[in-house]
Amino acid sequence: MTVKSSISLTDQQDAFARRLVAEGRFSSLSAVIQHGLELVQRESEGSDALRALLDQRRQGTFISQQEMVAKVDKMLSDKRRDRGLAD
Repeated sequence: MTVKSSISLTDQQDAFARRLVAEGRFSSLSAVIQHGLELVQRESEGSDALRALLDQRRQGTFISQQEMVAKVDKMLSDKRRDRGLAD
């Protein structure tokens, strides 16, 4: 289903959109606007997902930098050992 809507563009936005159509990158001005809205929607959804992930992580358990360094060092040491590499 499509909905007709009236929008206002600056002269520069209109010229840019018309140039995209003239270059064959889009079939119409509506297609240009639709594509722009889809990009904004994807960006917004990505931001929302990132925000949710960060909120989830903030509620989790945190460890000190020293603890993290020790965990990473142990992990690397274990991997080297498992692959027969010198530590």
